[in-house]
Amino acid sequence: MNDATRQEWLLDDERPVERLDRVLAGLQGDLSRSRLQALIRDGQVTVDGAPVVDPNRKVGGGVRIALTVPPAVPAEPAGEAIDLTTVYEDDDVIVIDKPAGLVVHPAAGHDSGTLVNALIAHCGESLSGIGGVKRPGIVHRLDKDTSGLLVVAKNDLAHQALAAQFADHGRTGPLERAYLAILWGVPERRRGTVEAALARSTHNREKIVVVGEDRGRYAITHYEVLEGLPPREPIASLVRCELETGRTHQIRVHMAHLGHPLLGDATYGSGFKTKANRLSEPQKDALSALGRQALHAAILGFEHPRSGEFLRFESPLPQDMAKLLEALRAPI
Repeated sequence: MNDATRQEWLLDDERPVERLDRVLAGLQGDLSRSRLQALIRDGQVTVDGAPVVDPNRKVGGGVRIALTVPPAVPAEPAGEAIDLTTVYEDDDVIVIDKPAGLVVHPAAGHDSGTLVNALIAHCGESLSGIGGVKRPGIVHRLDKDTSGLLVVAKNDLAHQALAAQFADHGRTGPLERAYLAILWGVPERRRGTVEAALARSTHNREKIVVVGEDRGRYAITHYEVLEGLPPREPIASLVRCELETGRTHQIRVHMAHLGHPLLGDATYGSGFKTKANRLSEPQKDALSALGRQALHAAILGFEHPRSGEFLRFESPLPQDMAKLLEALRAPI
């Protein structure tokens, strides 16, 4: 299939009410139900002209359903000549300072132009295959708009050893990971821990939400306030965060749960947009120029999978966050 295909059905008025994915499975005989569910979540299905992203949505007789199937993509990502900032590299591992805006691995909507595509071109056939064809060598991830340090395994021995360290998250092993974040407001406690289970939202699959322990994945974030911004009457703060678990969007969701979402975080900090009205014009300009959540993976330390040597790397704030920090230090 080289082009997207679109199919439409008008359900008979007498048709009983059923889940959307089940209805589609009966109408479209070529695709598996799991594939249909993925297409629904990706916004490829409409009911009476309106996109529906919940496969559990109930539909009945008289509605018109349309399904768009995107063109097929290669099963394996191809190497692409994308510039990388390499902090360290040997025969087993490569440490990258990832820029904001770079997706780590191919996924829906990002079939090319990812870190994996760049690594395939850079490393050739040496990348570990344990992560699967879409994620060769990947043992941990950073969000697209989070910058900073990330280590990739170049062979299976390295992948297994690093995966064990990241699974432990430094609780008993040597792994060290620290992030710098700029938050709205200043947490009441200068040091603290957020312990709250996380799960994907049932209303918006792009969002992660705090849920009860019986419904989500256990998650712990430790934080330390480094400075208020500006020092007198601060409206924001620079905070260091360390993960004891590694869940999707963990720092962003936990800080928002604490009442202090990240500056620039359109997903979890939308309720704080009016806070920007208190900023000076230079501060507003710096925040607008950031265009992303103010989060940077600043420190990464791990035990080398072959030599056992502890390697530790630090990444300075990228220019966009550094300029925002400098602007926020100035009195309003």
